[in-house]
Amino acid sequence: MITARLPGTMLRMKLNGKVAIVTGGGSGIGEAVAAALAREGANVVICGRDREKLENAAHKIGPKCVAVNGDVSDANDIQALVEATLRRFERIHILVNNAGVLLPGTAETLSEGEWDQTFNLNVRGVWLLSRAVLPHMRAAGGGSIVNIGSVLSLVGAKNRAAYAASKSALLGLTRAMALDHAEDKIRVNCICPGMVETEMVARFNLDENARRYRLAMHPIGRFGRPEDIAGAAVLLASDESSWITGAAFPVDGGYTAM
Repeated sequence: MITARLPGTMLRMKLNGKVAIVTGGGSGIGEAVAAALAREGANVVICGRDREKLENAAHKIGPKCVAVNGDVSDANDIQALVEATLRRFERIHILVNNAGVLLPGTAETLSEGEWDQTFNLNVRGVWLLSRAVLPHMRAAGGGSIVNIGSVLSLVGAKNRAAYAASKSALLGLTRAMALDHAEDKIRVNCICPGMVETEMVARFNLDENARRYRLAMHPIGRFGRPEDIAGAAVLLASDESSWITGAAFPVDGGYTAM
């Protein structure tokens, strides 16, 4: 897209001078969000467990992006991530809690280990990292936390007992934190994607019939792309959404409208 501008003027970037942390930033939604934040002027730290993927993503995004290897369900790794961000950029304004896991199963078929793994990453990790950055956002005069939930934060689905429960808990945490920290000018919102073409989805190896079935659940007629979620994340990270907090944002091709 070509954008016209007057000679001698500069395009205003929505996040110029801001510092962001994006978890699960090595691929998929996390990488797309990090790239979009950087294009809007933010300095971005991406975190994840796969060092090679992280470093490749940071290289693609460019000099405004730094990779820090770590597991967000580990309190020591979270402390190291926050310290590395502060050493490099001094402040923290934006946190995108994107890292997550989807382990299929019903209440009967899931093991205790699978249940615990799901909640440790999808809920406990979000709480731990949010808790760690809140004082620094307060010191910076405010900030924005964007949690990546799911349409299953809002509705149920077969064979997704742990995942749906964890994403519903994430939305509850989002709303509680929004109320707790509104006076600190820290906004907390939750994006609820439908089915997005990512490595997580690809691992399910859906056959043609299964893909058609799931596609029919999205009235717009296609699955999401990571960039679809990134646009919503930029909005919620920026001052353009300064009166939005505690909200659930379905970005789902109409999934939850059916």
